[in-house]
Amino acid sequence: MIIVHYGEIGIKGKNRIFFEENLIRNIKELVKGVKVKREHGRIIVYEDKGREILENIPGIENFSFAFETNTDIEEIKNKAVEISKKIDFKSFRILTKRENKNFPYNSQEINRIVGEEIKNKLNKKVNLEKPELTIFIEICKSSAYIYTEKIKGIGGLPVGSQGRVVSLISGGIDSPVASFLMMKRGCKNIFLHFYNENLIAYPNKIEEIAKILAGFQGKTKIYLLQFSDVQNEIISNIKSKYRMIVYRRAMMKIANNIAKKEKAKAIVTGDSIGQVASQTIENLACIYEASSLPVFSPLIGMNKNEIVDLARKIGTYEFSIKHMPDCCSFMVAKHPAIKAEIEEIKEMEKEINEGVIKKAVEKAICKELILNKYLSL
Repeated sequence: MIIVHYGEIGIKGKNRIFFEENLIRNIKELVKGVKVKREHGRIIVYEDKGREILENIPGIENFSFAFETNTDIEEIKNKAVEISKKIDFKSFRILTKRENKNFPYNSQEINRIVGEEIKNKLNKKVNLEKPELTIFIEICKSSAYIYTEKIKGIGGLPVGSQGRVVSLISGGIDSPVASFLMMKRGCKNIFLHFYNENLIAYPNKIEEIAKILAGFQGKTKIYLLQFSDVQNEIISNIKSKYRMIVYRRAMMKIANNIAKKEKAKAIVTGDSIGQVASQTIENLACIYEASSLPVFSPLIGMNKNEIVDLARKIGTYEFSIKHMPDCCSFMVAKHPAIKAEIEEIKEMEKEINEGVIKKAVEKAICKELILNKYLSL
């Protein structure tokens, strides 16, 4: 069995059950067919595999492959010795956490009793500072759990506990990382990718990135939107130095339409201050103004090397660096505007036929990723 511990969820007071239920649902969705039980302060998964999956589920602080026994000190001693016999070590310590306050021994007494049993029967040394082996014991209401390793999770909040967001995902390094960080804060990401079919026939690369990200949040929707008609309308009416900003404002409007359809609460971008011309404070202010929903940019203060490191860690980097044409840079000036003014941009946009944006939304393809298979909706 696996004993799952959470961190931040534990301080949610009366709302803790809500967060626990979200985490349990996510575990059941990603680790198929498992039986799960809630204990006070922990979740018990009746399974002996799934390490790689559990390492990637937001909300899990750490987890351990554990052995269960009843709440009898003799049974606990025997099980601890049995487990220890299978491990090569010279020094050890016992760390006990007693949730069941009716148990006749406190944590320090349990440490001493079990420690003496292992010391005498296996001829091992106690070392409280730097042991080769730590044996963890948890005494709960009806069971005791014993394990020797804590496997680190990614922490945060369970996906879905904070509602849905529409995440603008490009073919670059940044936006998948931004999406991951929002998952870690409990947001269910619905992906939206814009592509120009005159530059690329179909964005297979984006689907591969979406598959990786689905491993963190489970069932995942992705909208693939042909952007060429919108771009052509903008190119016909907007000066090249301002097109990048107007492209992105159109994307914001489309994202808001998708969000309304999906009952999402915010838009997510991979913006980082000053990284490219469209990401100056002035330009971002112009772009975000087009959204009636909050716009979250979790990478906003991160350096590029920090973003790359995180992309490598979550597994999206190798796909992100594969070449794919970027529709945002299509037919824009060599030196685009870096300090656009919103009123000037809005005046230019009066020349654009907004019906083109509506048609683009209607033509968007929506796919759902379930168990590594895409199903058209």
